[in-house]
Amino acid sequence: MHSSLTAAAAGFGTGLSLIVAIGAQNAFVLRQGIRRDAVLAVVGICALSDAALIALGVGGVGALVVAWPGALTVVGWIGGAFLLCYGALAARRVLRPGDALRTDGTGPGSLRRAVLTCLALTWLNPHVYLDTVFLLGSVAADRGPLRWTFGLGAACASLCWFAALGFGARLLSRFLARPASWRVLDGLVAATMITLGVMLIAGS
Repeated sequence: MHSSLTAAAAGFGTGLSLIVAIGAQNAFVLRQGIRRDAVLAVVGICALSDAALIALGVGGVGALVVAWPGALTVVGWIGGAFLLCYGALAARRVLRPGDALRTDGTGPGSLRRAVLTCLALTWLNPHVYLDTVFLLGSVAADRGPLRWTFGLGAACASLCWFAALGFGARLLSRFLARPASWRVLDGLVAATMITLGVMLIAGS
Protein backbone atom coordinates (compact mmCIF):
# COMPACT_ATOMS: atom_id res chain seq x y z
CA MET A 1 0.00 0.00 0.00
CA HIS A 2 2.81 2.37 0.89
CA SER A 3 4.55 1.81 -2.47
CA SER A 4 1.25 2.33 -4.31
CA LEU A 5 0.69 5.66 -2.57
CA THR A 6 4.26 6.66 -3.36
CA ALA A 7 3.78 5.84 -7.04
CA ALA A 8 0.47 7.73 -7.17
CA ALA A 9 2.02 10.74 -5.43
CA ALA A 10 4.95 10.68 -7.84
CA GLY A 11 2.55 10.58 -10.76
CA PHE A 12 0.55 13.46 -9.31
CA GLY A 13 3.66 15.59 -8.89
CA THR A 14 5.04 14.75 -12.32
CA GLY A 15 1.68 15.47 -13.94
CA LEU A 16 1.43 18.86 -12.28
CA SER A 17 4.96 19.78 -13.29
CA LEU A 18 4.01 19.26 -16.93
CA ILE A 19 0.65 21.06 -17.04
CA VAL A 20 1.08 23.95 -14.57
CA ALA A 21 2.62 26.32 -17.07
CA ILE A 22 1.49 29.18 -19.27
CA GLY A 23 0.22 27.63 -22.46
CA ALA A 24 -2.54 27.81 -25.04
CA GLN A 25 -4.75 25.27 -23.29
CA ASN A 26 -4.41 26.84 -19.85
CA ALA A 27 -5.02 30.33 -21.24
CA PHE A 28 -8.21 29.12 -22.90
CA VAL A 29 -9.48 27.35 -19.78
CA LEU A 30 -8.73 30.48 -17.72
CA ARG A 31 -10.65 32.74 -20.08
CA GLN A 32 -13.62 30.37 -20.24
CA GLY A 33 -13.63 30.20 -16.45
CA ILE A 34 -13.62 33.96 -16.07
CA ARG A 35 -16.45 34.26 -18.60
CA ARG A 36 -18.28 31.34 -16.93
CA ASP A 37 -18.85 29.94 -20.40
CA ALA A 38 -19.04 26.15 -20.91
CA VAL A 39 -16.63 25.64 -18.01
CA LEU A 40 -17.74 22.12 -17.13
CA ALA A 41 -17.45 20.95 -20.74
CA VAL A 42 -14.03 22.54 -21.18
CA VAL A 43 -12.65 21.16 -17.91
CA GLY A 44 -14.07 17.73 -18.73
CA ILE A 45 -12.52 17.68 -22.21
CA CYS A 46 -9.10 18.73 -20.91
CA ALA A 47 -9.09 16.23 -18.04
CA LEU A 48 -10.42 13.30 -20.09
CA SER A 49 -8.06 14.06 -22.97
CA ASP A 50 -5.11 14.08 -20.60
CA ALA A 51 -6.28 10.83 -19.03
CA ALA A 52 -6.49 9.20 -22.47
CA LEU A 53 -3.04 10.47 -23.47
CA ILE A 54 -1.54 9.34 -20.18
CA ALA A 55 -3.09 5.90 -20.64
CA LEU A 56 -1.54 5.70 -24.11
CA GLY A 57 1.84 6.65 -22.70
CA VAL A 58 1.67 4.19 -19.83
CA GLY A 59 0.54 1.52 -22.28
CA GLY A 60 3.71 1.98 -24.32
CA VAL A 61 2.46 4.00 -27.27
CA GLY A 62 5.10 6.69 -26.71
CA ALA A 63 7.65 4.79 -28.78
CA LEU A 64 5.31 4.86 -31.77
CA VAL A 65 4.88 8.64 -31.43
CA VAL A 66 8.63 9.17 -31.55
CA ALA A 67 8.94 6.73 -34.46
CA TRP A 68 6.66 8.88 -36.62
CA PRO A 69 8.25 12.37 -36.58
CA GLY A 70 6.48 13.21 -39.84
CA ALA A 71 3.10 12.96 -38.14
CA LEU A 72 4.21 15.34 -35.40
CA THR A 73 5.40 17.79 -38.06
CA VAL A 74 1.98 17.83 -39.70
CA VAL A 75 0.27 18.28 -36.33
CA GLY A 76 2.70 21.09 -35.54
CA TRP A 77 1.84 23.01 -38.72
CA ILE A 78 -1.90 22.57 -38.25
CA GLY A 79 -1.77 23.40 -34.55
CA GLY A 80 0.49 26.41 -35.15
CA ALA A 81 -1.87 27.80 -37.79
CA PHE A 82 -4.83 27.29 -35.45
CA LEU A 83 -3.08 29.10 -32.60
CA LEU A 84 -2.19 32.01 -34.88
CA CYS A 85 -5.84 32.34 -35.93
CA TYR A 86 -7.05 32.16 -32.33
CA GLY A 87 -4.44 34.70 -31.30
CA ALA A 88 -5.56 37.03 -34.08
CA LEU A 89 -9.15 36.82 -32.81
CA ALA A 90 -7.98 37.68 -29.29
CA ALA A 91 -5.98 40.59 -30.68
CA ARG A 92 -9.09 41.82 -32.47
CA ARG A 93 -10.96 41.82 -29.17
CA VAL A 94 -8.23 44.06 -27.76
CA LEU A 95 -8.89 46.54 -30.55
CA ARG A 96 -12.66 46.07 -30.26
CA PRO A 97 -13.42 45.96 -26.51
CA GLY A 98 -17.12 45.40 -27.12
CA ASP A 99 -16.40 41.84 -28.21
CA ALA A 100 -14.63 41.06 -24.93
CA LEU A 101 -17.61 42.21 -22.88
CA ARG A 102 -19.91 39.55 -24.30
CA THR A 103 -19.58 37.33 -21.28
CA ASP A 104 -23.09 35.83 -21.42
CA GLY A 105 -22.56 33.58 -24.44
CA THR A 106 -23.83 30.35 -22.93
CA GLY A 107 -26.07 29.19 -25.77
CA PRO A 108 -25.65 26.06 -27.91
CA GLY A 109 -23.51 27.91 -30.45
CA SER A 110 -21.19 29.12 -27.75
CA LEU A 111 -20.94 25.62 -26.25
CA ARG A 112 -20.16 24.11 -29.64
CA ARG A 113 -17.45 26.70 -30.33
CA ALA A 114 -15.93 26.19 -26.88
CA VAL A 115 -15.87 22.39 -27.27
CA LEU A 116 -14.33 22.49 -30.76
CA THR A 117 -11.76 25.09 -29.73
CA CYS A 118 -10.81 23.11 -26.63
CA LEU A 119 -10.43 19.90 -28.64
CA ALA A 120 -8.23 21.67 -31.18
CA LEU A 121 -6.04 23.30 -28.53
CA THR A 122 -5.60 19.94 -26.83
CA TRP A 123 -5.09 17.53 -29.71
CA LEU A 124 -3.36 19.76 -32.29
CA ASN A 125 -0.40 20.47 -30.03
CA PRO A 126 2.48 18.09 -30.83
CA HIS A 127 4.12 18.84 -27.47
CA VAL A 128 1.24 17.14 -25.68
CA TYR A 129 2.22 13.87 -27.35
CA LEU A 130 5.88 14.23 -26.47
CA ASP A 131 5.26 15.40 -22.90
CA THR A 132 2.17 13.47 -21.84
CA VAL A 133 2.53 10.33 -23.95
CA PHE A 134 6.29 9.88 -24.30
CA LEU A 135 7.75 11.60 -21.23
CA LEU A 136 5.13 10.51 -18.71
CA GLY A 137 5.05 7.07 -20.31
CA SER A 138 8.81 6.73 -19.96
CA VAL A 139 8.76 7.80 -16.30
CA ALA A 140 5.85 5.47 -15.61
CA ALA A 141 7.71 2.54 -17.17
CA ASP A 142 10.37 2.85 -14.47
CA ARG A 143 7.65 2.06 -11.91
CA GLY A 144 7.23 -1.45 -13.28
CA PRO A 145 3.99 -3.06 -12.11
CA LEU A 146 2.99 0.23 -10.44
CA ARG A 147 3.10 2.20 -13.70
CA TRP A 148 -0.69 2.34 -13.93
CA THR A 149 -0.88 3.65 -10.37
CA PHE A 150 1.63 6.32 -11.40
CA GLY A 151 -0.53 7.13 -14.43
CA LEU A 152 -3.63 7.36 -12.25
CA GLY A 153 -1.86 9.90 -10.05
CA ALA A 154 -0.91 11.95 -13.13
CA ALA A 155 -4.50 11.85 -14.40
CA CYS A 156 -5.78 13.01 -11.00
CA ALA A 157 -3.31 15.92 -11.12
CA SER A 158 -4.71 16.95 -14.49
CA LEU A 159 -8.29 16.80 -13.23
CA CYS A 160 -7.48 18.83 -10.11
CA TRP A 161 -5.55 21.45 -12.06
CA PHE A 162 -8.14 22.06 -14.77
CA ALA A 163 -11.01 22.05 -12.27
CA ALA A 164 -9.20 24.60 -10.08
CA LEU A 165 -8.27 26.73 -13.09
CA GLY A 166 -11.69 26.64 -14.73
CA PHE A 167 -13.96 26.97 -11.70
CA GLY A 168 -11.55 29.06 -9.63
CA ALA A 169 -11.10 31.63 -12.40
CA ARG A 170 -14.49 33.15 -11.59
CA LEU A 171 -12.91 34.62 -8.48
CA LEU A 172 -11.10 37.00 -10.84
CA SER A 173 -14.32 38.22 -12.46
CA ARG A 174 -14.74 41.15 -10.09
CA PHE A 175 -11.31 42.41 -11.11
CA LEU A 176 -12.39 42.28 -14.74
CA ALA A 177 -15.48 44.43 -14.43
CA ARG A 178 -13.82 47.22 -16.43
CA PRO A 179 -13.36 46.97 -20.22
CA ALA A 180 -9.67 47.83 -19.82
CA SER A 181 -9.14 44.69 -17.72
CA TRP A 182 -10.59 42.48 -20.44
CA ARG A 183 -8.36 44.15 -22.99
CA VAL A 184 -5.32 43.29 -20.86
CA LEU A 185 -6.48 39.67 -20.51
CA ASP A 186 -7.15 39.31 -24.23
CA GLY A 187 -3.80 40.94 -24.95
CA LEU A 188 -2.06 38.30 -22.84
CA VAL A 189 -4.07 35.51 -24.50
CA ALA A 190 -3.22 36.89 -27.96
CA ALA A 191 0.49 37.14 -27.13
CA THR A 192 0.51 33.59 -25.72
CA MET A 193 -1.33 32.04 -28.66
CA ILE A 194 0.65 33.86 -31.35
CA THR A 195 3.99 33.14 -29.68
CA LEU A 196 3.20 29.44 -29.28
CA GLY A 197 1.84 29.27 -32.81
CA VAL A 198 5.04 30.70 -34.26
CA MET A 199 7.13 28.36 -32.10
CA LEU A 200 5.14 25.32 -33.25
CA ILE A 201 5.49 26.20 -36.95
CA ALA A 202 9.17 27.12 -36.59
CA GLY A 203 9.92 23.89 -34.75
CA SER A 204 8.01 21.65 -37.16
